[in-house]
Amino acid sequence: MTSTPNPSAGPAAPVRRIRRLPDRETVDRFALHELLDAELVGHLAVVAGGVPVVVPMGYARVGEHVVLHGSTGGGFALRAASTRTPVAFAVTSLDGLVYARSLFDSSMNYRSATVQGVLEPVPDDEADAALLALSERLMPGRAAEVRGMRRKEVAATRVLRLALDDVVMKQRSGGPSEEPDDGEDHAAWAGVVPLVRRWAAPIASGLTPPGTPVPESVRALTTAQSPPATLDEASEPAA
Repeated sequence: MTSTPNPSAGPAAPVRRIRRLPDRETVDRFALHELLDAELVGHLAVVAGGVPVVVPMGYARVGEHVVLHGSTGGGFALRAASTRTPVAFAVTSLDGLVYARSLFDSSMNYRSATVQGVLEPVPDDEADAALLALSERLMPGRAAEVRGMRRKEVAATRVLRLALDDVVMKQRSGGPSEEPDDGEDHAAWAGVVPLVRRWAAPIASGLTPPGTPVPESVRALTTAQSPPATLDEASEPAA
């Protein structure tokens, strides 16, 4: 599959292409932003000391970057940033299971993206805003309800980002592959079982006094019918 880069859709499509089922590849920038804004955890991969390492991490998309944070006390992510070692960051959403009339033809509905590049430290004058954006993505509104970060905590935290320049995205949607004359027994059920996720009722910590009201940030999260808003207007589709 080949595609012509759209200057209005962000950085050009990468040289790497999907070879297995290439028709499922997409270079739609809005679809990429929608996926990254809907998920909370990705997997960061790097080769450290000759050994492949993969670690799940919370993240946020801020504009055309994925923002992560690490400890200044160590960690392979910071070492990779300091040595400009190439990394990969993958995010996947499982949207449903596809039940066909054979196990071979059964599948999943999903959206997945892999970003490759070099981690870079967020400049000091942008680090506080990036860290707040990460907090607001994971726990919207919580920063205004709790104490601010102490100087020691700030000093122990390093904010990193990965540009969305080299991205491959693949997705599948819809029902099972079937035709009226495919020779299958159509009396056997086939279809899709969508996967729907939601937040359950909050559980207070052991040291929270009985009767303490559930804060607005938690109530908003557990009653939300859709993912939190994106962090900028770059995800909005063109009119």
